[in-house]
Amino acid sequence: MPDIAPLWTSAEIEAATGGRLSGAPFDVVGLTYNSREIVPGDLFLALKGARDGHEFAGLAFAAGAAGAITEHPVEGGPSVVVAETLRALEALGVASRERSPQVRRGAVTGSVGKTSVTQAIKAGLDLAGPAHASIKSYNNHIGVPLTLARMPRSTARAVFEIGMNAPGEIAPLSEMVRPHAACVTTVGPVHIEAFPDGEGGVAKEKAAIFEGLAPGGVAVLNGDGSFATVLEAAAARAGARRVTFGADPGQDARLLDFIPGVDGARVKAELYGRPLDFPLRQTGFHWGLNSLCVLLMLEALDVPLETGLAALADFQPLAGRGQTMVVKAAGGAFTLIDESYNANPLSMAAGFRSLGAKPVGPDARRVVVLTDMLELGDRSRDLHEGLAGPIAAANLDLVHTAGPEMKRLHDALPPARRGLWRETAAELAAEAAELVAPGDIVMVKGSNGSKATLVARALAALGGAA
Repeated sequence: MPDIAPLWTSAEIEAATGGRLSGAPFDVVGLTYNSREIVPGDLFLALKGARDGHEFAGLAFAAGAAGAITEHPVEGGPSVVVAETLRALEALGVASRERSPQVRRGAVTGSVGKTSVTQAIKAGLDLAGPAHASIKSYNNHIGVPLTLARMPRSTARAVFEIGMNAPGEIAPLSEMVRPHAACVTTVGPVHIEAFPDGEGGVAKEKAAIFEGLAPGGVAVLNGDGSFATVLEAAAARAGARRVTFGADPGQDARLLDFIPGVDGARVKAELYGRPLDFPLRQTGFHWGLNSLCVLLMLEALDVPLETGLAALADFQPLAGRGQTMVVKAAGGAFTLIDESYNANPLSMAAGFRSLGAKPVGPDARRVVVLTDMLELGDRSRDLHEGLAGPIAAANLDLVHTAGPEMKRLHDALPPARRGLWRETAAELAAEAAELVAPGDIVMVKGSNGSKATLVARALAALGGAA
């Protein structure tokens, strides 16, 4: 066992979950439900999903797990036996929140930018003191309580990402976190196949994050767009103090200009009427509003403005969310922008605009490689075909596509802009060398489920990168 204070003792786990100890008492320094992620001293959660986690308890103990939460005694090590492991995880998360009342907690949701905004807020929290946050996109019914249960006792501030795929998912997770500040980055046509009323339903579901606010909590709202009134009404019902960001007049944090450069951008804004001019490492236009959302959230979590600006100045694009590299291919170097983690109509349009603003050489091109946007329901055809407009507005040179839905965009493009189309991302990835020429700037974007990352990896590999 590492010589550090335990995250949980078996007695604390028993008390939090109502379980009973089977075997010898134990202490743990971390926890996971994936036996492949176990490090010595961890707690293994035997969750039931596509596979029953109890099948992997032996592997977890062999990897060094100090104990487990299970629904029956298991061989290989001690466990706290509970009625249902997922409910036990939720209880452990709530107990973690309750035992650390000093923690100022934030929560983030939105149709676009949740993960990047969460991690940018975390960067500011780190500069201000002991901080904790969601990792990856741990934002669902497992990821949120897991993140809570992993929170060290000494944490001063924490931020949690909260997502959804269907109605009724956000409010219970927000009530579990009980944030002191919560934000909605934006509302758009994402997961709309699960909502009969389309984007209106998405807006109401996103606004449900305010239902979990602690008394006196702050609601950080995107004040632009047609759903601002939905967000405002939900925040008012929650009794929250409301602050807004946007480009429209009257916002508490108002974006005046976003000036992209080669390796970053400058943001010109007003914060409560005070002029701001600050640098970012990000080049996407959506980061103009994202940065203001981050600053308002940090303010609500008692982080000074200067600390927030310093964090934004150093915050790098995340993998699959705007990470940029120069690929030194055999025929000549090109620039790859990896936006392959996720996509929807809003983020597509923002990406096209950002790519269109980038300078290229006289014989080079701005190229996009796109895979299907998912979960768009009966609007999928129109929304895919509709990408032709923002592509033209950004004056992009060439569009390669993969997937049955992107075939609709391929057919809607003018011949001069129409690149390769293949049935799958894997087929397009196999032709990576045909997608790009020396000097090009290439952006890869698509939904995670349509495997856009295969194309991004294949393009990176042209320069020998894994």
